[in-house]
Amino acid sequence: MLYLCRMKNIVILAAGEYPRREYPKWLLDSADVVVCCDSAIEGLLRRGKDADVVVGDFDSVAGRHLQRTKAKVVRNADQECNDLTKAFRYVLENYPDVTDIHILGATGKSEAHTVGNLSLLMQYEQDYQLSQRGIKLDMVSDYSTSFAITDSTELHLGAGRRISIFSPDVTLRIKSRGLTWPLDSVVFDNWWKATLNIASEDVVELTFSHPSMALVILD
Repeated sequence: MLYLCRMKNIVILAAGEYPRREYPKWLLDSADVVVCCDSAIEGLLRRGKDADVVVGDFDSVAGRHLQRTKAKVVRNADQECNDLTKAFRYVLENYPDVTDIHILGATGKSEAHTVGNLSLLMQYEQDYQLSQRGIKLDMVSDYSTSFAITDSTELHLGAGRRISIFSPDVTLRIKSRGLTWPLDSVVFDNWWKATLNIASEDVVELTFSHPSMALVILD
């Protein structure tokens, strides 16, 4: 059943490093809806907060926490995807008017989870064509904001902002304007190739050789 009220700003909270800095904490506190991934509900409850929905297979959350929460509990035993993907799909299926999805707590604690979750941003954009549907998706931590792009774009960053770009497509070439170190000759055949760049202008222009997938991380 779909929720009939209009929801725009949704936070998905994963069970990684709980946000401590003001911006991710503000995103969490100001969200229209908070959807927790499995054991992430424990961190909320410990801080006197609660979620609207908890999604997962519940293999890593103590039953007493599910008894304490007033959130809707949605069990999903699918072992072909992780709890973050289950929560993301739940949001798309149940909140058709969503315009902004912020994923918090998806990094830290485990390098494997961090890398895997960041890569999912590209997968979600490719599979669900979010930008064409008017849905903005990012992953925010205490240290960075990450999002996927699939074609040429302008990024309004402000001069001095640090930016890293990753892509699984070794055939992709990106021409850049407004970066300290241009990307024009970069071959994306290893993860370090376009990391720790700096915006030299307020607006950075990225021109793709063809539509593809890339991950942008802003520090």
